[in-house]
Amino acid sequence: MPAHVPLVMRSVLEKLGIAEENPGVFDGEWRGGGGVIKKFSPIDGKLLARVRTASDEDYARAVARAQEAFSKWRVTPGPVRGETVRQIGNALREAKSDLAKLVTMEMGKIIAEGEGEVQEMIDICDFAVGQSRQLYGLTIQSERPSHRLMEQWHPLGVVAIISAFNFPVAVWSWNAALAAVCGDSTIWKPSEKTPLTAIAVIKIAERVCRQTGADPAIFSLLIGDGPNVGQKLAGDARIPLVSATGSTRMGFDVAKRVHGRLGKSILELGGNNALIVSKGADLDMAVRSIFFGSVGTAGQRCTSTRRVIVHEAVADKLREQLLRAYKSMRIGNPLDRATLVGPLIDPGAVDNVQQSIERVKAEGGEVLFGGQKLNGVEFPGGCYMRPCLASARHDFEIVKHETFGPLLYLMDYSDFDEALIMHNDVPQGLSSSIFTNDMREAEKFLSTGGSDCGIANVNAGTSGAEIGGAFGGEKQTGGGRESGSDSWKSYMRRQTNTINFSTELPLAQGIQFGAGEGSATA
Repeated sequence: MPAHVPLVMRSVLEKLGIAEENPGVFDGEWRGGGGVIKKFSPIDGKLLARVRTASDEDYARAVARAQEAFSKWRVTPGPVRGETVRQIGNALREAKSDLAKLVTMEMGKIIAEGEGEVQEMIDICDFAVGQSRQLYGLTIQSERPSHRLMEQWHPLGVVAIISAFNFPVAVWSWNAALAAVCGDSTIWKPSEKTPLTAIAVIKIAERVCRQTGADPAIFSLLIGDGPNVGQKLAGDARIPLVSATGSTRMGFDVAKRVHGRLGKSILELGGNNALIVSKGADLDMAVRSIFFGSVGTAGQRCTSTRRVIVHEAVADKLREQLLRAYKSMRIGNPLDRATLVGPLIDPGAVDNVQQSIERVKAEGGEVLFGGQKLNGVEFPGGCYMRPCLASARHDFEIVKHETFGPLLYLMDYSDFDEALIMHNDVPQGLSSSIFTNDMREAEKFLSTGGSDCGIANVNAGTSGAEIGGAFGGEKQTGGGRESGSDSWKSYMRRQTNTINFSTELPLAQGIQFGAGEGSATA
């Protein structure tokens, strides 16, 4: 491990099996014949480690091995598959502290959020283990006598998981844990911005699979860029399902490739999430939710609060309370538990937010607080900025665009129907929230004429979804669903069965075919 890496970071990397240079391909064996990624920490800009990416040969072999693993895994009983996932969950419990620190070191989110992300992995493993003893089909009433009509669910095949940097391990687990208990093998393409956490997690899964006797290639890994790995996975007819998390632009490309070959996709794309604050809302609760939702993960959550639509009667008071919160936040090293806001993922992310701030001002908005890049002695080498609070109008072009960083827009409304129009007037439709004590407003927000998002909350913020509910959104968010509820069905193929236990051959709908003399009655 390089000497310049601080001792605490070096210890974490070594405990999780991360070397100075690491193979970025796993399909039962570790290798990597492609180019090398240098991973620098957004905390201080220092090199953490290097990763060898996938070559064309690595790609071909990994897909073939994943297919081979699937052919054996699909006939393994569901509860036996669940036992491997249960043990992965336990291994993650043991590694939680170190893995959370690696998430923070590599991605930049504060340590409390890093721990929360690893806990999500543990929770979805627990959820999937229970699901492994269910995977229910239906028995359906047949219209034909002495017939049984039923449906069952079968393993689907190789599932490609393309994940983003902001949740470098949790999104993999949402997909991989469910896919595994459903009988699928998986190939993970993590973000090139967060390769080390992916390697650490797959090493944990490999160790467990070898202990349980499962083929480790069930959890394969291909680290590489979009053209060399991501686009190949999307266009590969051997892969029936591609689950992709990232930008809307990336989602359009994946959708064209996957659906162009009539494959299936789960798309979790952009979010431009709004929170409505009514005149009768509990402002203290609303401010706390807005504050976490807008600056948590330095605004790099797909569920981050990006727009606050507040009733004009309480707008001034809410603005004052938010300004006090923004002015009091501690920005700095995310490994320090006193820190509330850490760095963004890289310098380009900081620059993107800066450009959006300039566009807000150009369209007539006003910066109320923050927005500055932070550097110098206090923030040496890192990717820090002060979260920005700005006034805006809902019809600004920049407001309809998702800026992936700590930029929050405030806008006023006078009529509740106007607030709903403002809320829905963006291309994205992931998460939404209203703070109100008015039952009619709450119910209307959740009704068919209310929020058009996949997630809609009352007196709870836009960010921080539980794994028990299906996660995903509408419109340009992609329409996918992951994690809880019946999301497991996406990883299986449905089969409808008819069993005739009579000596007759009646057709449905009472059709008589060739019923004349000397012919069979259908």
